[in-house]
Parts: sequence; structure tokens; C-alpha cells
Amino acid sequence: EVQLQASGGGLVQAGGSLRLSCAVSGLTFGNSAIAWFRQAPGKEREGIACIVSDNDDTVYSDSVKGRFTIASDNAKNTVYLQMNSLKPEDTAVYYCAADVNGVLSAHRSPNSYEYWGQGTLVTVSS
Repeated sequence: EVQLQASGGGLVQAGGSLRLSCAVSGLTFGNSAIAWFRQAPGKEREGIACIVSDNDDTVYSDSVKGRFTIASDNAKNTVYLQMNSLKPEDTAVYYCAADVNGVLSAHRSPNSYEYWGQGTLVTVSS
């Protein structure tokens, strides 16, 4: 059974940092594409970062490039999203998702991902 477990959300002031974690089990971690999405109230789910661990390849959306970093720990089958310089507009529920075909993209439709973790809420206060 494939499971993705997202954690690490919380309340932070603008300019602060948070690190999200996504623990993955039940699939071939290294050659899967693991992505982070977020969904703000009233908005569509937005892809923001993606990694394929075997190659250590990463991509980001323009909205987070330079502020967020996606990384993986293959020994722990865990993907992290380090979020720095947070802004109130980063407030959203954050989800991790897995594509076993390993397509690296920060812009694919959520429908392209077979497996999802539960969301973790990030709230950035001004």
C-alpha cells in the first residue's frame, strides 16, 4: 500500500521559515516524482515544486523559486520542502503527491499524480 504522510505545517510570521516533510512508503522512491502542491481558500490546487531523487533533479514554480527548496533523504524515503521568506500569500494547505512515472514538472495537473498525502496547513501572518 502506497502512503504519503505530510507534516510540518503551522503558524508563522511573514519573513519566517517552515520545513514540511513528506514520508513516502510503498513505492520505488528514487525514480518517482514527488511534488508539493498547495491550495489556498477559493483557489485551485497549484503545483510548486517537484523532485526526482535518483537524479536529484528539481523544478519550481515561479511563485516560490528562490524562496523554497525541495530536497530528499533517500535513506528515509522522505521529501522535504524548506520554505523561507514566507509571505501571507503562501497561506494554504500543502500536499505532497507521487507520480510513479517520474515525470519532473512543477506545472502538471493534480490529476497526473497517482498518490497523495493528507494536507498540512501553513498559515503566514502579516
